[in-house]
Amino acid sequence: MAPLAERPLPPGSSPTDTGADHTAGVSCAGSADATAWLGLGSNLGDRQLNVALAMGRLRRTLDVVAASPVYDTAPVGPVEQPRFINTVVGVRTEMSPRALLAELQRIERDLGRRREGAQRFGPRPIDIDLLLYGDLVVGADDASGDGLELPHPRLHERAFVLVPLADVAPDLRHPVLGVTVRELRDRVDTSGVRRVERGLLAGFARDVQAEAPAHGIALARVGVTGIERVIRLATGRPVELFFATIDMFVDLSPERKGVHMSRFPHLVDQTLDDLMRVEAPDIESLAGRVAEDLVSRQSAAKAEVHLRAKVPRTRHTPLTAQRTQDLFLLLGSAVADASGSARLVGVEVVGMTACPCAQDMVRDHARSRLRERGLTAAQADAALEVVPLASHSQRSVGTLMVSAHPSVSADELVRIVEAGMSSEIYELLKRPDEFFVVNRAHLHPKFVEDAVRDMLVHTLRVYPELPDEAYVLARQRNQESIHRHDVFAERGALVGELRGELAGGPPGREVRLEAWLAAAPGIARTRGGPGTAADPGLAPAAGG
Repeated sequence: MAPLAERPLPPGSSPTDTGADHTAGVSCAGSADATAWLGLGSNLGDRQLNVALAMGRLRRTLDVVAASPVYDTAPVGPVEQPRFINTVVGVRTEMSPRALLAELQRIERDLGRRREGAQRFGPRPIDIDLLLYGDLVVGADDASGDGLELPHPRLHERAFVLVPLADVAPDLRHPVLGVTVRELRDRVDTSGVRRVERGLLAGFARDVQAEAPAHGIALARVGVTGIERVIRLATGRPVELFFATIDMFVDLSPERKGVHMSRFPHLVDQTLDDLMRVEAPDIESLAGRVAEDLVSRQSAAKAEVHLRAKVPRTRHTPLTAQRTQDLFLLLGSAVADASGSARLVGVEVVGMTACPCAQDMVRDHARSRLRERGLTAAQADAALEVVPLASHSQRSVGTLMVSAHPSVSADELVRIVEAGMSSEIYELLKRPDEFFVVNRAHLHPKFVEDAVRDMLVHTLRVYPELPDEAYVLARQRNQESIHRHDVFAERGALVGELRGELAGGPPGREVRLEAWLAAAPGIARTRGGPGTAADPGLAPAAGG
């Protein structure tokens, strides 16, 4: 891959229009993938560090596709001041011009620039000008009041902008004057512009992640894990704000050295800010939105997002009706490509199980003791039917995930998981409640395998409307009380194949979550559509 400063102008960046009036009815909405050109400068403090920091901030939110060499330039205007450091970068963005301008001004403020009370054309620690946005023209008479003018009104007369811009986009045409940047550069005095050959910015002008790696091997998942945020979700509860952790991944082609890791958390913040202005999403829709944005921002073929939010629920204890609160994990996962996203919604719930095997041994031992005391076999069995039998218990963590569907609710998924265990548990238990929970668990002993099977069966019964292509995953981990290890069971499958098995058909395939995610990008051809699998490799088996 060619160095950034030598890359050709991206397709579509060179306007063919050479003077048409674009100002009428300007919406400044931006295109799906516009190319904008920015001028960066500094003449206070550590000039190169200031510009380098600005470059780093730009790369958090924008796809930097070109960066010019750095120039030491004479100040322009009536104010006596130090010389400037200047460079030009080209960025691809989905932001509108106004949103981009606001982002540039935010970066300036964060890096110490103060416009209020500042001398016009005076010295500044950082200056980021929006020079061009595609071929869009916005006149000075635009009544928005934000100062946006496109192209920049003094672009054609500033050597400190035209020289670096000509290095990276010499054939770019001025959308009003209709002449190229090279021609404009040749018309101005460039004697005060000197190229800087060494310094801090030499490294920042390169997009290192976009360069070729030492070994051309593609990577399936590259990203960040454990991002912590407070998010707003629609859950049907009065409280909409929840603490969440987020894992985000994209694929990496063999031509790229890496991805811009700082963009992951920034994209989350930007998506959350956007959604704060509209109705709160459900967790799977939020995951899908972030995954779709990742595909665009990271120039990835596929993106994967997993959200886990702690959700409180208020319940009453089973016998004394004491009000108590506990938490469960609400899960949202999505995988996206350019066509859209496929989504899963799920829950993780803590309960308990009692071991059937140990209970069976206790029953046999009790029966023998009763027979030794003179009871008949029938009398002993009758006694054991009414007497609670001991067993060792396990704290159980059950997980259930289902393809996103309008009828699926988190509360119902919680009830399905708990129904698969020996008993639900409560944060607060008075003595009668404690007896109820322990007795109930020992009346319904279950292996970890039983719990997973019950979750799957209950899901199909509660949601008969799920299509055969929908995906369901049931998983449980039991923390043993008499061993140092845990026990585990899991089944992931397409709904149609599970229905076939329950109807007496042959065993269906095991579809691991990783396999479903890998095949899922071709799933939803409509953005926001149900997260069901249309991939031939995951289609229901014949007769299923």
